[in-house]
Amino acid sequence: MRALIQRVTHASVTVEGKVTGAIGKGFLVLLGVTEQDTEAEVTLLADKLLKLRIFPDAEGKTNCSLTDVGGSLLVISQFTLCADCRRGTRPSFSHAAKPDEANRLYELFLGKCREVIPHVDCGVFGAHMDVELLNDGPFTIWLDTDDLTAPRHR
Repeated sequence: MRALIQRVTHASVTVEGKVTGAIGKGFLVLLGVTEQDTEAEVTLLADKLLKLRIFPDAEGKTNCSLTDVGGSLLVISQFTLCADCRRGTRPSFSHAAKPDEANRLYELFLGKCREVIPHVDCGVFGAHMDVELLNDGPFTIWLDTDDLTAPRHR
């Protein structure tokens, strides 16, 4: 499971001209589900995301989490994060989870986040979406559950 996390001042998602989700200060999360992902990856990624300390404290150090600052989440499903670009110039998406399973794990991820964060909005799974954001920093983090479970290098 992969997530591209952007610390934002505000973000919104629009589907067919209608805003389906909008937040103020918080994280815009683009979430990709791979064919190997299970509920264990959902839990691992949600726990890591919700504990990330990437907001500034009173001294300006990145020491505060989303809950510390009362931030919100906007989570967008994005199978293109599972692209394999190693060969040729056309990405392969064969490692992305099948839509039914990807949607199930996406919804589970949203549920885990909603247990902790009062304001969690989302896009529409499988729809064409227009996403607007104001990246704060900019501050962007890449999380991949394969990396989170790998041994640390010296």
